[in-house]
Amino acid sequence: MPANPAPDDLSLADLQAEADALRTRINRFRESLGRFFVNKQEIIDLMVVAAVAQEPLLLVGPPGTAKSDLILKFKDALGIEEADYFEYMLTRFTEPSEIIGAIDIQELRAGRYIRKKEGKLPTARLVFLDEIFKSNSAILNILLTIINEKKFYQEGKPEPVPLRVLFAATNEVPEQGELAALKDRFVLKVQSRSVQDDHFTELIDAGLRAEAYRGLNQKPWAEGHCSLDDLLKANRYLTLLFARRTGDGRGEEQTDRQLFFPADVFREFQRLVKTLVREDKVFISDRKLVKLYKLFRVRAWVFGGGTVSRDDLRLLTYLGETHQEIDHLREKVPQLLGDV
Repeated sequence: MPANPAPDDLSLADLQAEADALRTRINRFRESLGRFFVNKQEIIDLMVVAAVAQEPLLLVGPPGTAKSDLILKFKDALGIEEADYFEYMLTRFTEPSEIIGAIDIQELRAGRYIRKKEGKLPTARLVFLDEIFKSNSAILNILLTIINEKKFYQEGKPEPVPLRVLFAATNEVPEQGELAALKDRFVLKVQSRSVQDDHFTELIDAGLRAEAYRGLNQKPWAEGHCSLDDLLKANRYLTLLFARRTGDGRGEEQTDRQLFFPADVFREFQRLVKTLVREDKVFISDRKLVKLYKLFRVRAWVFGGGTVSRDDLRLLTYLGETHQEIDHLREKVPQLLGDV
């Protein structure tokens, strides 16, 4: 095996030996990054869970509530090089060439329809798309293919993309039907709220420090606690666990659910989903249910080392598809879990 194998080349045995150290680095990373924001630890924790699970995360909130700043500092703190990062603010006038690259004129003269993808979304491992729902239908189709299948098309042929972490932001969550498919890909949606009412003094002090760091071109949050490869190793480790079946010596095999999702917690998961669907009319697709299982397990591993607890079910708080649902679930899920 190479001295520094890629995360996707590591075996379960390799990763089991490193799992505790990985968890330590990831938790140090999320806690350290939280020091540079006022009351944003909840969002940072979700960003970490989504990144390890390799599931897209949508940040919702009005301008000036640190959505972009959270993602940019997250990227810096992971030490991601510019070649592995792509960000763009979308509008209804955004053209595909701005996202996946312009047509190569030289290739076109030779009869080939090839895009210059360098520096664009198809070459990035971490992507930030601001105002994602303002894009037009051509961009939406491209994004759905990239998110769903991790590929884009050159001359009608699929090419894999290295995308691993996708964060998006929006000021408004639209209710148009044509955006439903894209919204459904974001299992988790979290609001970034104004903090001035409850944290006025801390906001002023932290904001002034941030302005000074910007003016001095300093990035003290880039502390090197954790790298993108650490997050990818964690994903690889958990994926291998999901696929594993463990025997008990009597011919019986146990699945990941039987090993890491206690029966009483699983029944509570079922009860909560049925309640939210029947009473609150929250749409939860079959695909989303499977994604939720994975996200529960990732959160359980990051925060506790493995077994899913009732506390991990609080991820159901972030299933809202509209502003009204987002606000409602923020109150309803803790009530259902008996937290209030």
